[in-house]
Parts: sequence; structure tokens; C-alpha cells
Amino acid sequence: MSMLVLGINCCLSPADADFMARWWPLHYHDAAAALVRDGEVVAAVEQERLNRVKHTTAFAGDAIQTCLDVAGVTLADVDQIAFFFGERYTDRELYRVYARNPRLPVRSSRELLADRVRERFDVDLPHDAVRFVAHHTAHAYTTYPQSGYDDALVAVLDGAGEETAITVHSAHGDGMELLTSHEISRSLGYLYLAGTELLGYRLGDEYKVMGLAPHGDPATYRAVFSGLHELLPDGDFRLDHENLHSAFARAGFPPRRKGDAFTQAHKDFAAGLQETLETVAWHVISHWQRVTGHRRLALAGGVGQNCTLNGKLLRSARFDDVFVHPAAHDAGAALGAALKVHVDLGGAVPRRRVRQVFWGRGLPPTTEVVDLLNRWERFVRFTRSADPAADTAALLAEDRVVGWVQGRSEFGPRALGNRSILADPRPERNRDRVNQMIKQREGYRPFAPSVRAEDLRTYFEFPDTMPTPDFMVFTVPVRADRRAELGAVTHVDGTARVHAVDREVNPLYWRLLTEFGERTGVPVVLNTSFNNHAEPIVDSVEDALRCYLTTRLDHLVVDDLIITKRPWSHTDLCELAPALAPTATLVREDRPDGTTSRTITFTYLNGRSATLDPAVYEVLRRADGVASLRALGVGDDETGHRVARAIHELWSERYVDLTPPK
Repeated sequence: MSMLVLGINCCLSPADADFMARWWPLHYHDAAAALVRDGEVVAAVEQERLNRVKHTTAFAGDAIQTCLDVAGVTLADVDQIAFFFGERYTDRELYRVYARNPRLPVRSSRELLADRVRERFDVDLPHDAVRFVAHHTAHAYTTYPQSGYDDALVAVLDGAGEETAITVHSAHGDGMELLTSHEISRSLGYLYLAGTELLGYRLGDEYKVMGLAPHGDPATYRAVFSGLHELLPDGDFRLDHENLHSAFARAGFPPRRKGDAFTQAHKDFAAGLQETLETVAWHVISHWQRVTGHRRLALAGGVGQNCTLNGKLLRSARFDDVFVHPAAHDAGAALGAALKVHVDLGGAVPRRRVRQVFWGRGLPPTTEVVDLLNRWERFVRFTRSADPAADTAALLAEDRVVGWVQGRSEFGPRALGNRSILADPRPERNRDRVNQMIKQREGYRPFAPSVRAEDLRTYFEFPDTMPTPDFMVFTVPVRADRRAELGAVTHVDGTARVHAVDREVNPLYWRLLTEFGERTGVPVVLNTSFNNHAEPIVDSVEDALRCYLTTRLDHLVVDDLIITKRPWSHTDLCELAPALAPTATLVREDRPDGTTSRTITFTYLNGRSATLDPAVYEVLRRADGVASLRALGVGDDETGHRVARAIHELWSERYVDLTPPK
């Protein structure tokens, strides 16, 4: 009899009073849902792809519904729901919040989940329909079962589980034995986050620091970092992440503020932080490899997204193979929780390596896409391609930058060829060009290459013993004689975060690489996630079109449709209808000094806000997604042009949406 298990990661408090996110900002981020049938993944999607809020903590109702839709089932068909934290821990922390906030009704985690399910799905969840899985166990069951291994050292490194930040397991067959655990006071994830904050970033931006590190010298602050950790016998260590800020204050380190330029001191700090992470992680992992003799490593947890660390583990010769789950972060723990519950219920997980994570929503029928594009005929034109891979390769060879949307969306933080922005990887200037056109991000950050699997070792120093790196999880050296040839994707230290494409895994994307190679002699493309700086990776065709129209991308390819912008004017823009983003609200404040402030604000935790001109505020106050800007009084005079430009900028920043009136 078939068994369906739904795994979830998210907050369980009401959307209008999300006290869980406010009290535990380092928990419940990257909300997601994953549906597993008989140990096989049917669907998995992050909530951020649907509610368009980066790293969202919201209840994963949209993600759950998407998984059910993909599977063609209802919530009533699901045998068990798996939550990615332990029940006793979650209830204990909830009750602490209730004790401090007597206005909050006292509800257990199980009751809160039942409340959210009832609100979203109009279903009463039986008490025994939910199982809670310890956080690090969920991470471990994400990576080991999907590695294809029958034995491995399994390491989970993150900010914090219930009481632990590192766990190491010895896995044989279907079982995992806990070898060691390290409490939160020794959290590598929290150490890296504390350093990330000193560089003017916040939770979720750690990968930016990893990209900055090769620009610095780790020796500059090695003594300060050494004072915060000590390597002890038997893989043990001391780590004091809580005093990182004060230690660097004493060292005279200047914290960076958001928007400030990076000094050499900031770069050296990033290098030292990265070195410390690698030193401690290697100390723990190498010790337990020696003890167990395992020649294979399965890695998960937020620190598992540190591709530089992963690359050094890969090339250490300590392991014959290393598998890092492509959703090593907390979204992946929703999947791991589902797999753990499946096993607990007597099920087996097929012992084969996962090679693709195209588990999200697919594209609608072409007729629906055409209907959508026809509504935008003032702004775009399109043609049907008999060979979209070849035609897109030709555009890339002409140095065009293309948004590429195919099939089902990827699960996890990396675009792997279905929701990607693609460019020619050869000219070094394309790195800055893509940054300026689309991402509006820091110029030091590298872009990743996609390469045909059979050409991997021609361009990159990847161990011969290791299988194809299907996911963008390892940073490895670009071969010295190829670095000039791959100027846009080779980082300052001569490395790249490589993604190899196997013909059997993604045949259409492999064909694009082949066609590009035939035109240029280089079967490699620059591949970055399809989004701008203000949003998560696009999921739907509407998302892709919005991003295309608010960036300087040259073309958009959706399935076999090649889309090109038309020149458009103020008149065309004024025919679009504005509406506030679902998570945005207008705020007017009359101050005691007689002045008035008008802002548009995202309502979720730590949401951005923007100051509004009074005329813009008045237009948006009446916006309903039906009346055009013209109908709302935006004319062709100077004021009208100013208001339209401001609303277009708000569209780019995703505070508002603009669509052709139906």
C-alpha cells in the first residue's frame, strides 16, 4: 500500500501575529514543504518561491498546496505530516514566550499546526497525524538516504538544532549511530553569522562573505580568531562565537555599515573568518573519519552551503566521495523530516544517489503562456522556436544575456538550469555586466559556470575518483590554462563554483551547452539564479516576465518561446494597473511638528520600507490592480512622469506590481 508523507519547515503562529519568527529569528526561516511517496520525492518547494519573500518564515501553506497539486492528491490523502523540530523542544520554547506574553493564547505546537491547517485547507487534522523530528536528525536524513551510499560518515553543521550545532554520525545500511555532538555555544554557523553581521550583512547573506574571503589575507586577523577557538584532542574544540564582536572591537576592527565600500580590513576579516570555519570543521570531520574509517562523507546543515569548505573536503584525499545535499539548508530539513518519518513507519528509501531536484511547479500549457504574453504586447514580442537550445546558444554566442525558464523549478537555493540567467562565460567584463544589468549586487561576488559533464575535467580541477557534481555545491580550481578563457566565472583566487550537466539529468540544458560549444569552442555558460536583488528565484512565468521587464536582460526564453522587449514609452507604462504587493502596506504618519511621512512597508519581520512622494502615495492608496495609472490620474505632464518613474522603481523593488488591466 502506498504511503504519503508531507514534511514541513515553517512558523506555526498566525500570519498577523507571527510571534515565533519574532522570538526565534534564527529558526523557521527558509520555509518549505516536501511530499514523499514510498521514499521517493514527488514534489518539494520553498515557500519563498510562492509568496516572493526571501527566506520567509511564513506558514508553508502555499508550498504544501503546490506539493499536493503536483501529486494530484489532497491533504486527506497524506498519511503523516513531519515537522522539522522536536515536539518537546518546540513546546518548551513556546511556553517561555507565553509566560512573557500573557495576551497570547496558550497553544501547543501540535495545536498551532492544526490551527494553520484548518485556516488554509479547511481540514481538521487528527492529533496523531503529525510526527516531530529532531532538527539535526532531519538534516541527516536529507543527505544520507539521498547520497546513494550504504555506509558513510554523516556530518550536520549549522547554526543550531534543538540543543546542538554539530552532530556526526556513522551510517551503515539503514541505520545511523550518533558519534558526537557539539552544543550551540560551539556553533560554526553562529560564528559565521556573527562575522557576517560585522560586515554589514544579516542572516541569509553568509554566502556573500564566502565570496569576499578570497580577496583578503587570513593572516591579518589570525591571532584574534585564534583567541576565539582552540583545537582539542579527539576532534573536540573550544569556540567562543558570542565574543567575536567584542574581540574585534578590542582589535580596532571597523564594522562595515550596509552600503559602505569594503576596505582591505573587511576583506581580511572575511578571509580569517572563512579560514577559522574550515580549520574547525576539518578538525572535527577528519578525526571521525580516522576513527570510523569511512571513505565517504554526506554533509548537510546550513554550513554545508559553504562551497569553499566543501571543495576543500572534496580535494582532501581523506574521502573517496563527498555528497553535499543541494538543499543542505533548513528548507531541506522539511524533506529530511519526511524521509525519517517514512523510515520510522517501516518504509525504505531507494538506495541511489539523487541527481536532480526539479521538484517544484512546472510550466503551464504553451497556450496559457501565449495568452499572458499577448496581454503584454505593448512591451514584448515573441516567436516560437523549433530548437530553443540552439537558438538560445546562438543568442549567448552573440553576447546576449538570457533568462532561461524550463520545466519544473529547482528545490534549494541554486538555479540548476531550469530557472537561470545565462551569459557567455568568456569575457571577464560579463561578470560586471550581469551584475549591473540584473543583480545590482556587489561587484566582488563570483558567478558560477555550468559545463557539460564530459568536459568537466578539461576546464576544472575535479578529482578523477569523484562522480559528476550535479549540484552547485563545490568550489574547485579552474585549470590554469583555462582561466583566461573563462574570465566571467573564474574568481579572484582562480576557483569556480562548478555545476556539471549530464545529458541524462537535464537533456535540454545539456544541448544548450553543446550548441554553445559548437559555436564558440567552449561548452560552458555563466549560470546565475533568475532573480533581481529584491526577490527570490523566479518560479512562475509571471515571476520571470516581471523580472525580465524590470531588468536589462536581453531576452527571455520560456519553454520554446523566445521573448524580446519592445521599446516602450511613458504612455505605455501608464496603461498598466498598479497593485500593492500582498506583503506590502501603506503607512501615513502625521507628526507632532506638523509634517507628514508616507511610506510603503513590507509587513513581514525585518521588511524593507521606502519613503513615498505625496502624489505617489495618493495613486497607490487608490490602486486596486484594475484601474490603470492613467485612470488613477497619472498624466503626461512633469508630475505624471515623476510619479510613473517612482512607481516603476517600486515595481523593480517588488513593493508593487504592474499588470495590463484585464
